[in-house]
Amino acid sequence: MSWLNKAASDTQITHRSRLWLYCLATVIMLLLVIPTFIVIPMSFSDSQYLEFPPKVWSLRWYEEYIGSAKWMRATATSLKIAVLTMLVATPLGTMAAYALFVSGHRAARAVFVLLITPMIVPVILIAIGTFYAFGKMGLNNSITGLVLAHTALATPLVMIVITAALRSYDLDQERVARSLGATRLQAFFVITLPQIKFSVITSALLAFLTSFDEVIVSIFVSGGKTATLTKHMFSALRDYIDPTIAAISTIMVLISTILLLVTQRIGSRKKPD
Repeated sequence: MSWLNKAASDTQITHRSRLWLYCLATVIMLLLVIPTFIVIPMSFSDSQYLEFPPKVWSLRWYEEYIGSAKWMRATATSLKIAVLTMLVATPLGTMAAYALFVSGHRAARAVFVLLITPMIVPVILIAIGTFYAFGKMGLNNSITGLVLAHTALATPLVMIVITAALRSYDLDQERVARSLGATRLQAFFVITLPQIKFSVITSALLAFLTSFDEVIVSIFVSGGKTATLTKHMFSALRDYIDPTIAAISTIMVLISTILLLVTQRIGSRKKPD
């Protein structure tokens, strides 16, 4: 147990002094992960009801999900909306982060806080406001409305990731390019963007996940043929206990985990010289 007496950081705090923190973090992680460990085995049950642990193991509910036109349509809708949200939120967030970062204006910080308010305000309030606003504009139950609503939720994440990348980037390189005759737009695409491209890719994946996993806004805004996968799952859980949702949840956890691992991998890569 000699490792307990070793320094845990540059401040010379030992692992023994941080033992309580490690225990607390472990408990929190278990509370977050245990529900997932319960849902995954339930998805392989042959029972008509949610059952843990499964008495009979089967792929029945995965076959039910793949063979259902309703679930497949909802999945295609969610994927379409998530991709469109990613394509809209990523450039918008990148442009906003870049503009505020290089502006140097005193109001830039206030504008930044204003633009990330969707992360601060409770999502239910955003959903209610969006529902009434889109109702007057005829955007409820439409792909356009869902993409706009999800973009409002995903753009702040993109802004935060890109701003963090820009803070570690030397803007003098861009200024040199501009002094040699390049326009600001040319300097950004030729000099700046290649050096923050991993952050852009990471933020794009996060925007995709934000849209794909979103529930509350989708419940208010989507419906009919534009109902998302998460809305169908919520309805199935509310109206009747359908074990198919356990199989879908497992697939969604797998997709989210893979994409998060990809973002971690991208984030850990060294920037090109």
